[in-house]
Formats: sequence, structure tokens, C-alpha cells
Amino acid sequence: MSLLPIRADLLPFLEDYLPPREAPTPDVKPFVTLTYAQSLDSRISKGRGQRTVISHFETKTMTHYLRYHHDGILVGAGTALADNPGLNCQWSPEDTIPNAKCSPRPIIIDPRCTWHYEGSKMQRLQLQGSGKPPIVVVKKKPPQSKITDSKVVYFEAPLNSNKHFDWLALVRALKREFGINSIMVEGGAVVINELLARPDVVDSLIVTIGATYLGEQGVGVSPPSGEVTLTYVDWWKGTLDSVMAARLLRRA
Repeated sequence: MSLLPIRADLLPFLEDYLPPREAPTPDVKPFVTLTYAQSLDSRISKGRGQRTVISHFETKTMTHYLRYHHDGILVGAGTALADNPGLNCQWSPEDTIPNAKCSPRPIIIDPRCTWHYEGSKMQRLQLQGSGKPPIVVVKKKPPQSKITDSKVVYFEAPLNSNKHFDWLALVRALKREFGINSIMVEGGAVVINELLARPDVVDSLIVTIGATYLGEQGVGVSPPSGEVTLTYVDWWKGTLDSVMAARLLRRA
């Protein structure tokens, strides 16, 4: 896929919502950016398991620009299964052909080990030198006999009292164990909805709103915990898309 040049007015718009340039101290959690594209009726796909194009080519370039500025890129297993994404970066400031060095490390949230690296687009890109092997976050590591590619790292994530992943503990562990100082979260719906209610985890929210409706059968984004208030809100308008950048309000 060839990208359009990034719009010059996008750069200052995004600047305040990117990870800091200086390396954080060991006690600071990774910078987390939650970003996704949605329709005008707050749907992120036409239906479960259906790959859906929402963004204009301009904001596709923005996605790769954001990937360039993060150490890790995180999606849920459902998104990995439905979309077979590469999760690499195809943008670089030198306007040269990007390679694995430009790309974030894929992080797949896969509690039950349902996604397989072998035969995936991620593996193909890694073999071509255009991407990195993933960290697969699981509740329990699969038996060694089931692991057919030694480049994949299976990481048992910390769980909370309800036996669900503890997001804050998880991002801290990813920094501690793998040196990941910034994480870009791209979906899917379960991950997005959970993190929209976590201002203690998410530092920036960047949402692309496409000029389309996907209908009531689509997969929607609406945090189950109720109202979420945003602050430091800014807007950018493209040819078809609009982009909102914001922070989640931390309540006392």
C-alpha cells in the first residue's frame, strides 16, 4: 500500500498528543494512545468479524505516522483474526522505504490463545524485514510443543481479582519486561470500550470520524461503565474525515 504524503497541518495538530520525545524514568508508566476510526453512528465495523474501511487515505497516512512514534501497537485477538493486520509502519520522516526499525512491536491481547502467528501477514512482513514479531498476551502460556515460531513471545499478563487483565499492571509490565515506553492501541471494540473508562492508563485519545453511517448491525463503541468526559479537545478537518484529539478526564 502506498501512502499519500501526510498533510502539513496534521503535524502541529498531533504534536501535543504524541509520546514525549525524552525517555521516561523507570517509575513512569508507558505513554498510551487510544486511536480508532468510527462512522458517524459510532460504529467501528459493519459487523463482528467484518473488515470495514472507514478512513480516507489522508487519515490512513496519519495512522502510520502515529505508529512511527510508538514502541508498541496493541490489538485484541478478535481484530487480529478478522483483519489479519500487518501492524507495521509504512511512513518514515526521511521519505525512504520504511523497515522493521520504523515499526512498533505488535502486542496481541489473546487470553485463550486463539490467534496464530504462523501464516499471518505479521509473520510475512517480519520475514521480509518490514515488521517485528509480536508479543502475545495470554492468561496461560501454551505448551512449548504448540509454539512453532521461536520469535513470538507469549507473555502471561497480571490479572485482577475478577481474573481479567489488569490494564495498568499490564502496560507497566510491558515496559519493564520489553522496554516499551509508548503503546498505540488500535482496537477492537472490547479493548476500546474498556480503555475509554481508564484515564489512569490512556494518555491520548485520537478518533477519526469517517463520512459514513454503518447501521444498527454494526459494532459500536460505547463504554459500558457509563459517561466518559474528555478534556484538552481539538479537531482537525480533512477532505472527508474529521479527527478529534483529546485526553480522558481524570476524576479526583
